[in-house]
Amino acid sequence: MLDRRPIFAAAVAAALSLGPWHSPSAAADVSEGEATAFIQHLGDQAITVLRASGRTLEQRESQLRALLRQGFDFAFLGRFVLGNHWRKATLEQRRDYQRLFGKYVLKVYTSRFGGYAGESFTIVGARQAGMTDVLVSTRIGRPSGPPLLGAWRVRRIDNRPRIIDVMIQGVSMAVTQRSEFAAVITRSGLEGLIEALRARTSKMPAAA
Repeated sequence: MLDRRPIFAAAVAAALSLGPWHSPSAAADVSEGEATAFIQHLGDQAITVLRASGRTLEQRESQLRALLRQGFDFAFLGRFVLGNHWRKATLEQRRDYQRLFGKYVLKVYTSRFGGYAGESFTIVGARQAGMTDVLVSTRIGRPSGPPLLGAWRVRRIDNRPRIIDVMIQGVSMAVTQRSEFAAVITRSGLEGLIEALRARTSKMPAAA
């Protein structure tokens, strides 16, 4: 089984070492202004969904999944997270893994944020990260708890800005998940990881 801790749990802040990632479809570098506007627009849309009255939790989560699907490059992120195991996987394994990985990440995010209400979303800064990326720092104010500080790593892929990693309180989603998946593969092989992802996403609605 996959670790039930949140996807952001217990990794080191070595996430900033993600600069060497290579994407064959990457175009010109994304600018700080473009990355900031992209994250601001996505955040504003998410807050609108969270604040909408008369919608069930399931409806909010479905809308959040649609927003995240637009903002993230799950194919790129999935390949990075699988590491060297990607090259060893068959075409069928790659196809199954990528489909399930996207569903799994969407499930984690939407279950984490879908129940919130009354949030505020603020951009607090942006800076270059490596040769091609921009790290946009944000603050999500929550009426029922301390603010959630995050940073969104943005890269231009297929001629538009896309999110390729998220850091919460200095912890990288990509680095954490890569470590967790590697541990599962060591114990159960790649097929074991795929089956674990399938089990964790099997109860998601078809619209996911």
